[in-house]
Amino acid sequence: MDFELKTLNRALVCTEKADALIVLVPEGFAGGGDALSALAALAIKSGDLELKPGKLLSAYRTPGIAAARVVLVGAGDASEKNIRTAVHAATGVLKSGNAQRALVCLNLLPALMPGSVRAAVMACAEATYAYTTTKSKPAAVKLQQAVVVVDGLVEVQSGFDKAIALAKGMDLAKEWANRPANHATPTLLADAAKELGKLRRIKTEVLGPKEIEKLGMGAFLSVAQGSAEPLRFIVLRYEGAARGEAPVVLIGKGITFDTGGISIKPAADMDEMKFDMCGAASVLGVFRALAELQPVINVVGLIPACENMPGDRAVKPGDVVTSLSGQTIEILNTDAEGRLVLCDALTYAASFKPRAVVDIATLTGACVVALGGVRSGLFSSNEALAESLARAGESSQDLCWRMPLDDDYAEGLKTNFADVANVAGRAGGAVTAAKFLQRFAADFAWAHLDIAGTAWKSGQAKGATGRPVPLLLDFLLAQVNAAPDEKASVKSKAAKTRAAVAKTRA
Repeated sequence: MDFELKTLNRALVCTEKADALIVLVPEGFAGGGDALSALAALAIKSGDLELKPGKLLSAYRTPGIAAARVVLVGAGDASEKNIRTAVHAATGVLKSGNAQRALVCLNLLPALMPGSVRAAVMACAEATYAYTTTKSKPAAVKLQQAVVVVDGLVEVQSGFDKAIALAKGMDLAKEWANRPANHATPTLLADAAKELGKLRRIKTEVLGPKEIEKLGMGAFLSVAQGSAEPLRFIVLRYEGAARGEAPVVLIGKGITFDTGGISIKPAADMDEMKFDMCGAASVLGVFRALAELQPVINVVGLIPACENMPGDRAVKPGDVVTSLSGQTIEILNTDAEGRLVLCDALTYAASFKPRAVVDIATLTGACVVALGGVRSGLFSSNEALAESLARAGESSQDLCWRMPLDDDYAEGLKTNFADVANVAGRAGGAVTAAKFLQRFAADFAWAHLDIAGTAWKSGQAKGATGRPVPLLLDFLLAQVNAAPDEKASVKSKAAKTRAAVAKTRA
């Protein structure tokens, strides 16, 4: 969909030709002298329009309004969340009709902020997104352009620009997450990364099995060895700041299909394991957004991509492998493979001397049980980093929740046959998985986002959500504007992280 930001007062909105006009009406709306305000005031007075977010009232060929169809929609207190709900509902109604150009009027809202415009654009993009890649006759979405109408551009232009970048990034993340596994192999995922490498300030490098074996990534190799599809280790670099400035490293779990390996999953809903690379897809999406916004920051993206299959060469329960860090791992459950590919990527990340490292993974069903599909799980032993990510979740409406990392949770990872086991018991499974990863993140400020509950939806609305691209982008942009003492805080607390991890390993 194409988006435009346009300045029009209420009277000019009435004269603007369009197939449809979406008008957000907030609580306490006082009316006005133009036809649009009069219509909204009359609808409220008659009781036909509720101002609860998402409640709709449609009108056709309204006198004094040039748009063919008017959709009045309640916006509640006009918070970003309620704006998003309202625009999503109204756009969803138009999507099934013949409208091609729609105006989204925000003029009736009080105290319009950049976030208000971002919320409106994101809601339009989400409501009109449609996956088509593997359909022989994809249904066409007729709504092609949304013009966001405001009173003044200067105050909200930054919100519009961020929204456009986010929409492109989330669409890319959804595209690759939604693709069936035979259309999103590790090689094809690497090709998508190479396409990003053609954009300004982005460089891409792809390592194959020989390079990974030479490096000594034994944990990653063990997951990939049961599949005929060769693994790929993707390295993305966005270079927006000075060369000497420490980067933020994002690591996305890229299991392009997860059968569980020898510890095979139940057949029911196994098709959804194509979504096990949503962490990788989110990293691709973030880099697409960075290319659009061009912020002054250095970012590295690492994607260990492979399939987890039960072939005759597949790793077996009880096998012991040696990770890139030198730590040995007893693989008690081959379906706990995400942490195996991530641990080698975490060790590799240290070579970039990063400011901070965030890994993103559909890691555990236990996190879904704990938090459902509302918030992603946030784990970090670095307070400054955890607080930055939590703030980004709130500002982007892509919510997360801080989870514990007490050392006692690591007790279940002890084994007689290696330095660490890859699973503990069922209890606290999301936490013990994070404790496993923490062992490999001693040399930098580190956080882990478990997105197993938020990366995709099941049922009638089955499909990728594009999360946590909004959270990650807000986090990165905040790092650009962070005060030097805040950056130093993240770095200084990395020493405490190293001490905590050393204690866990002991």
